[in-house]
Amino acid sequence: MTINNNTNRSDTSRTVTRSVAVAIIGAGTAGQNAFRQASKQTDDIVIINDGFWTTTCATVGCMPSKLLIAAADRAHEAKTADIFGVHAEVEIDGKAVMARVQAERDHFVSFSQKQVNDWDDDKKIAGQACINADGNIEVNDECIEAQHIIIATGSSPFIPEGWAETLGDSLLTSDTVFELQDLPASLAVVGAGAIGLELAQAFARLGVEVTLFNRVGRVGGLKDKDVNQQAITCLSNELTLELDSKINEVACDSQDGTLRATIDYCDHHGEQKQWQGERVLVATGRRNNIERLGVTHLGVSLDDKNRPQDLDKNTGRIGDLNVYIIGDANAHLPILHVASDEGFSAGHSVCLNDEQSHLRPPSIPLSIVFCEPQIATVGMSLPEIEAQNLEYVIGKVNFSNQGRSRIMAVNCGKLHIYACAKTDKILGACMAAPDGEYIAHILAIAITNEMSIKTLLESPFYHPTILEGLRSALRHAQEQMSIPHQS
Repeated sequence: MTINNNTNRSDTSRTVTRSVAVAIIGAGTAGQNAFRQASKQTDDIVIINDGFWTTTCATVGCMPSKLLIAAADRAHEAKTADIFGVHAEVEIDGKAVMARVQAERDHFVSFSQKQVNDWDDDKKIAGQACINADGNIEVNDECIEAQHIIIATGSSPFIPEGWAETLGDSLLTSDTVFELQDLPASLAVVGAGAIGLELAQAFARLGVEVTLFNRVGRVGGLKDKDVNQQAITCLSNELTLELDSKINEVACDSQDGTLRATIDYCDHHGEQKQWQGERVLVATGRRNNIERLGVTHLGVSLDDKNRPQDLDKNTGRIGDLNVYIIGDANAHLPILHVASDEGFSAGHSVCLNDEQSHLRPPSIPLSIVFCEPQIATVGMSLPEIEAQNLEYVIGKVNFSNQGRSRIMAVNCGKLHIYACAKTDKILGACMAAPDGEYIAHILAIAITNEMSIKTLLESPFYHPTILEGLRSALRHAQEQMSIPHQS
């Protein structure tokens, strides 16, 4: 085996029953993509998976959450139509909402499942893999020696210690929330990251009484104070926000057969408060699933948060080992398109003599939260720019008076574009904005292609569109070029 391993041999290690060129552990987005690419170069391959053979995105992530948001947006548009002089009575059928979420979710899952079903049975193993002291993979009754190992075991929702036992059936995570048969009457959402924000607003728009808790005064991972405050202001129009709060204790009991959860907490003023309701959705992030896999037997070093060290952020390769840790498993950027790219690159790398010939370059950082207004970050963050002591300007636009945004009654938001004062090129951007997903993609393309502010402003901006707000921010950046910031 070509994997470096300084660990002493275990007396309980099994005799090798199969040797392969490539072994992939995990069959989510990253693992499936790696398997497809590696299979184009070798038949000497096996993929091992524990649990469902589909992707987090299709099964418990992107797709079911967007289905819930789609229903919520329809309800919100109907309930707020009176601003346009259109009056409607809105009745939300929670069972029908969740039935459609699950049916359409299963439709998307079927595509991924069909692809897996088409793979040769002798290349698929269902079971929990464990890497032994020899660096071989033990699964079921097999012990597999692999020249290259690609680890794509994904992530799981993080639940604070003791909460699962205490809250019992009242506890929800992003892995279980979409199995609800009906909408709850009330819901506490703990965590204001992408998952928490999206689901909190969606459930609130569907008539659920929602309170959103977060231990810091930030939402959506925003690192620009002004944009963060704007996002909070916009979201507060629909959500009860308990930011900068500390949860001291959770409890749950049953009253007349109805679940009743309790959260005791300190608000941002330090005042002791209590929330009571039907369900608690824990959205405090996801953690990678490599802790118990035994990757240290392969020579992989982990930090105190189980993140692999010496990671090539393009291929997922660990140093000079023939080990690749990709997708959510490496906890680098747990986003689907990043996992897909890493799977593609790792799958190509394991069997190529010239490893660089088919590698995709690392993508420009891009993150989007599908709440309203949409929260997005592109490229470098403001703290990263300041840490590198770069001269920069900030092009700003507030959407409160932006023409098309006011027409659509979505005129709450702010966009900041960070541009290099020396090169006129965009370094990054941060926004809580209507049509933020489109603005963010345009800026990501501009950064990828090293386009200047001047070049972007030479492009047409059709009137009237929300994207004219992007032009306003670009023009403001251009005006600021004579007075750059420097940390």
